[in-house]
This record gives sequence, C-alpha cells and structure tokens, in this order.
Amino acid sequence: MKLSDTFKVTTPGDLEIVMARDFDAPPDMIFDALTKPELVRRWLLGPEGWIMPVCEIDLRVGGAWRYGWRNEESGCEFGMHGEYREINRPGRIVHTEFFGEGESLVTSSIAAKGETTTLTMTMRFASRAERDAALETGMADGVAVSYDRLEETLASTASVKGGIE
Repeated sequence: MKLSDTFKVTTPGDLEIVMARDFDAPPDMIFDALTKPELVRRWLLGPEGWIMPVCEIDLRVGGAWRYGWRNEESGCEFGMHGEYREINRPGRIVHTEFFGEGESLVTSSIAAKGETTTLTMTMRFASRAERDAALETGMADGVAVSYDRLEETLASTASVKGGIE
C-alpha cells in the first residue's frame, strides 16, 4: 500500500522541520529499516540515479553513523554523519546530523496508529537560516521519494520470511 498522500512537511517553529508519513508496517519493522545498513541502502536514496556506497551504523548511545551518496551519471558525491543520543526500540531514535556547515538534532518517532504506523522525523536546527537553507535544498522532496522506497522495502521484506529479522 502506498501512502504517499500521508506525507506532510511542517515548520512548527523557527528552528524545526517536521516530516511525517504513515506506513503499512509495524513499528519494529520501521525501526529496523532505519537502523540496519542492508535495509537503509535500499530506500534512503532520494531521486533516481543515486546510490549509497557508504552506510555505517554503530547503533548505540554515543555510536556514530555515516552515509555517503553518489550520482552514477554525474559522479557528484555528498555525505552526512552524526552520533546517536537516544535509542528506544521501537519507538524513538535521537541523533545529531552534520550536513554541510550545520548540525541539527533529529528525533525519529515511530508510533502505531491502528493498522498503520506513523514515522515522524523532527529536525531542530541552530538557526532559522540553517532550517531555511535545508528546506531550499529540496530535502523534503528527496525524503518523500525515499519514503516511497521505504514503503516498498517494508512490503518486500515482510513477504520474505515473515518480516525483518
């Protein structure tokens, strides 16, 4: 089931971007898809043509993560990294995210809602200028495309061996 019409982006304050979407999967599966490199590489790609050659996750408080992408056609590359601050399976992950010249604090909340699960990602920036700069990159469009892939990944993974192990 594709629920892309449930994807919402809001800016509730001068420093935050909130992106939320419903998925047709239980919270544990979504948590795994956010934290297991073999799954993250399948969906966190943004627009077509990008691959993720770097996906390192040390899933523990104080552990680091690092992602790197490359556009196969242009050769353009970029990356981001951060550190985990809080991990509460399956409902909450808090980490820093350093991308470009600014660092944000990202909270991912995973909550069951009837037959679906809502993933809400809140990014808090140091300044309104940093928040606005992030929005201007088209980041929200990339997240929407990636979340469509996440839905496909969750569906295909659930059909194999009854779910993510």
